[in-house]
Amino acid sequence: MDYHDMEMRAVYARTLNNLMDENPHVICLEADLGKSSGTVPEVREKHPDNFIECGVCEANMIGIAAGLAKEGKIPFCASFTSFASRRAYDQVTISVGFANNNVKIVGTAPGITNGPNGGTHICFQDLAIMRAMPNMHVYSPCDVYELRSVLNFMVKEKQPTYMQLVRVKVGKIFDEHYRFNPEKAVILKEGTDVTLVSTGYMTQFTYRVAEELSSRGIGVDLIHCPSVKPFDAGTLVQSAKKTGAVVTVENQNIIGGLGGAVCETLSENYPTKVRRLGIPDKFGEVASEQYFFDKYGFGPEHIARACRDMVNNKP
Repeated sequence: MDYHDMEMRAVYARTLNNLMDENPHVICLEADLGKSSGTVPEVREKHPDNFIECGVCEANMIGIAAGLAKEGKIPFCASFTSFASRRAYDQVTISVGFANNNVKIVGTAPGITNGPNGGTHICFQDLAIMRAMPNMHVYSPCDVYELRSVLNFMVKEKQPTYMQLVRVKVGKIFDEHYRFNPEKAVILKEGTDVTLVSTGYMTQFTYRVAEELSSRGIGVDLIHCPSVKPFDAGTLVQSAKKTGAVVTVENQNIIGGLGGAVCETLSENYPTKVRRLGIPDKFGEVASEQYFFDKYGFGPEHIARACRDMVNNKP
């Protein structure tokens, strides 16, 4: 089936239903945001016995999921990234991370994609704080095909996992043959002038930028990192040795997430000049995607400019 015209959340719900068809131990938990996550009505109607509505209490949802995981179930807990990460962080720490429980936490509407709901509901630090959690695996799929592959991988691997879920439609990067491997980043384009690294929602934009720059004679080594933890250091270092200049782009605070992982890796293995694009250590506000891009300088035109600047200012 061709999924690329569907919203990401619709594919999330349909994939959960498929997983439940194959494995009755898969459980969907919601904290009164099932319509936002896409699981209401689809999952609730098709698999009512595998759907648990926890109400507006994310911390309790994590506790319930931990208990289910302890009994051999495979719980998927979804909520806005602000609630799935910040609000429930202590419960995630003790009941999931410390206990090394097989709980799958799904943070929906990451970063600027939740702009209409304002600063209290926007979270720019979920990748950073989940990446800092021992035992936690942190993923951010970039399109519907990668999302399906990540979910299929998650259900088979017994480990704490946090995954960002963009709710809206996104640009197509992969196809039905794609297979997710958390140990390997994906080289989407090859070039020798500049390394461009992105994850999740921003990869649809970096892909277009890389194509545009290529048409103007600038060769971009475009690396998509679906897994922020574990992080594929080898692919990054190999690319940095080739280009000598790195630009990172993420729908996050530039501190601690993808940009942090890139800088930590290169400083320890192959010191290279890096330009980080994203949110510059600020909270959110009620705003459109374009407003955020323009205010903080990480939209497509800003990415292209940063790449050109890095190429033009090499030592």
